[in-house]
Amino acid sequence: MTEEQQISPSGEQWEISHGEQRLTVVGVGGGIRSYDMGGRPVLHGYPVDAKADAGRGQLLMPWPNRIADGRYTFAGKQQQLPLTEPARLNASHGLVRWEQWSLVEQSDSTVTVGFRLMPSPGWGAILDLRVRYELGDDGLTVTPSATNVGSTRAPFGFGAHPYLTVGEDAVDELTLSLPATEYLTVDDRLLPTGTKSVEGSDYDFREPRPIGDAVVDTAFTGLTAEADGRWRVTISTAERSTTLWAQAEKFGYTQVFTGDSLPPARARRAGVAVEPMSCPAGAFATGESLVVLEPGDTWTGQWGIAHRG
Repeated sequence: MTEEQQISPSGEQWEISHGEQRLTVVGVGGGIRSYDMGGRPVLHGYPVDAKADAGRGQLLMPWPNRIADGRYTFAGKQQQLPLTEPARLNASHGLVRWEQWSLVEQSDSTVTVGFRLMPSPGWGAILDLRVRYELGDDGLTVTPSATNVGSTRAPFGFGAHPYLTVGEDAVDELTLSLPATEYLTVDDRLLPTGTKSVEGSDYDFREPRPIGDAVVDTAFTGLTAEADGRWRVTISTAERSTTLWAQAEKFGYTQVFTGDSLPPARARRAGVAVEPMSCPAGAFATGESLVVLEPGDTWTGQWGIAHRG
């Protein structure tokens, strides 16, 4: 088999560009493999000859984060999902991040990918999922949508898992700005047990400050929107910054992860994950901020990435 015939572990590669920006979206999971500006990474991705690690760049649907024991009840029916995080007995990060997505349309600076999610163990609905990626003068805009094309109601949540970078050697060097007033406490299975104010805690980054040796693998809420209705999380050095923004009305939560539990070569050295989420962990079971799609309904939202320097 020639090099040209070899198939990448992440499947098809769809590349778009705008000015100095280059973005690669992949067929496996429909997520982002790489995003560079002027040859320097804006997102810490992964090579073409590797599969995504630690959720890197992936789309999390129809739920983000974890569901305890993979169990929930919806429309009066008990469901049991496969336990995709067996060490903690959780169903983790949805059903689509290892599925083969298809190209819907592509131009020089935009690409839209799609996947039809069919019933499977623990899941009974039919959703048409679409994600549009667009590069422009202000950076990257991502527009996910989910349409219920079946005959039954569907629970739904969205998340994404990009790792922001400014080319740092370690995340300790970075300054973090995070406009959240509360964080979610968790148990040893990383499942929510409640919320606390960030005031006086190690998780208060409302005023930008260095990450230093802070260990963060935490979901935040109470996110303060700016005048345009978007909240923004920024990592920065004196020379460069990368910002993830999201529509506050659609994304009431974000998970921030400094990478401490990654393998040694990656730990605290492979970007900071900033994950916009429409609901917290366990929403299928608790109903907290859960979207319910009636037949024919569509959910959509927007988030994106901006870079300076």
